Parts: sequence; structure tokens; C-alpha cells
Amino acid sequence: MCRRWMRTSTWTCRRLKRERTHTAQRDAPLGRVDSVLILGIDPGTAVTGYGVVRAGAQMELVECGVIRTKADQPLPARLKDIAEGVRELLARHKPQAMAVEDVFYARNVRTALVLGHARGVILLAGEEAGVPIHEYPPAEIKKAVVGTGAATKTQVQFMVTKLLRLKSAPQPADAADGVAAAITCAMRLPMARAVAGLGLNTLGARGRR
Repeated sequence: MCRRWMRTSTWTCRRLKRERTHTAQRDAPLGRVDSVLILGIDPGTAVTGYGVVRAGAQMELVECGVIRTKADQPLPARLKDIAEGVRELLARHKPQAMAVEDVFYARNVRTALVLGHARGVILLAGEEAGVPIHEYPPAEIKKAVVGTGAATKTQVQFMVTKLLRLKSAPQPADAADGVAAAITCAMRLPMARAVAGLGLNTLGARGRR
């Protein structure tokens, strides 16, 4: 069943949820747990996709969906809905890491600026929650999940389905993109733990904290 959060226009899809086999150790440091819960987000002012992935011996999809805003609302109201939706996800899942898709190149300057506003409130929500935030360019996410930075949305959905052993692809495509961001972060964890063992504090070129 799918659940709609009316106050924040958050649409949460649980049809792809797999049975949990263990509980994430949420309060332990990032490099010292058997599993890590990651919230991946694909920013957008109309539709913001998200996916919650547990990374351990295997990757497991916990939840995915989208945060929708109304087209007839002014931008500040839509940004408020996005921020509140992300805060609800952070409060409900208490992830240990947050992966956010970085700004892509857009010929339309206004499109890039508006997307930047959406990313801003998302990053703020993560910072307020004290969650380490890691940003990845779209091409890097596609390459990590599909193997090429020029992959199509359909290809991303297909590989997300295979990597997480799902019966069907996450829908809509924005949700799959959010899951892909989380998977990319999960794929960086083994290297991050190795680096942490060397006394360095990083999860990637654009990771923070």
C-alpha cells in the first residue's frame, strides 16, 4: 500500500519494501557499523525523489517515493513543502548518511537557479538533523549504478531493480533516482572505511563532516 502525507505533500511508496533482516545501528559512527542507513535524494521543485537504502553485507531497499508540490503554489510555499517532507523522512528513519544529487548543467539559467533553491532547503534539513551529507553529480551516480555517465532513466531504473533484487522498478523515475543516489553512497562506503583506517576523514570528493 502507498501512504500519502497530506501536510507536506509527501508520497511514500511501500510496495517495494523488502523484509528487514536486521536493524541498522543508527547511533554508531559511520565507519564502525555492520550496516548503514542512507537517505538518497533527487532534488526537484515539482517532484523530489527519495530512497532509503540499508547498506551492509548486501544492499536493501527500505522505502522509496517522491515529495510532490502543487504547481499553483508560489516558490516559497513549494520549498517549505520540500523541506518539511525531508525533515519527516529524517525524523522517521534517522539515517546515518544523506546522499544528494548535485546540480546538473542546464541551458535554462532559471531552471538551474530554481533547482538550486530546492537543493538548498534539502541540504539545510540534513544539516539541521546533524546527518553527514554527500553530494554526487548526476553523471557520477549513473556511472556508479549503470556503468556509464550517459545512462538513461530507464537504464537507471533497471539497474536499481537488479542491484536491490526488487520484483519491479521503483516508480516514478524520480524515486529511482533518489534510490540511485543512496546506492552510490553505499558503494563508496568500503573505500570510506579503508580511508578512515588511515586516519583520513572523507567519504568522497564532495562529502562533508
